[in-house]
Amino acid sequence: MKWLRRRRNELPWEVVGCETVQPVFMFDWADELDIVRVRRMRVCGKYIFDFKKHVPSGAQCARAVLFAQQQLFEEITKEDYNIMLLEGWTFTRLRQGNHHRIEIDYTGCPGYVSGKLPTARPPPFIAVLEGRHMLS
Repeated sequence: MKWLRRRRNELPWEVVGCETVQPVFMFDWADELDIVRVRRMRVCGKYIFDFKKHVPSGAQCARAVLFAQQQLFEEITKEDYNIMLLEGWTFTRLRQGNHHRIEIDYTGCPGYVSGKLPTARPPPFIAVLEGRHMLS
């Protein structure tokens, strides 16, 4: 068995902060969706963003979560789904010396809706990140 080793001079990544939004329904019953099918298992994607020269701002963090949502939606459309019924995310801030990293785990439950699709909605509780200055 091989053990994972880091180089002698390489610093480990330190977790600076973490925010989690458990998957929530993105639509209410008033939307009257004609749901044809729902995937039995949730889908998830992990997205990593590196910042080598500066600490990411709250707006940059919110845009990264929005990007993760869009990327996961592109993945589910390849499987012939057209809507995310449940969405949630975990946002982790990491630091290694002067370098900063954002890791986003975005999860959702895809479905297929017939008829007119509702307008796209931003990730749930994104305002948690928008007004914050990320710690250095």
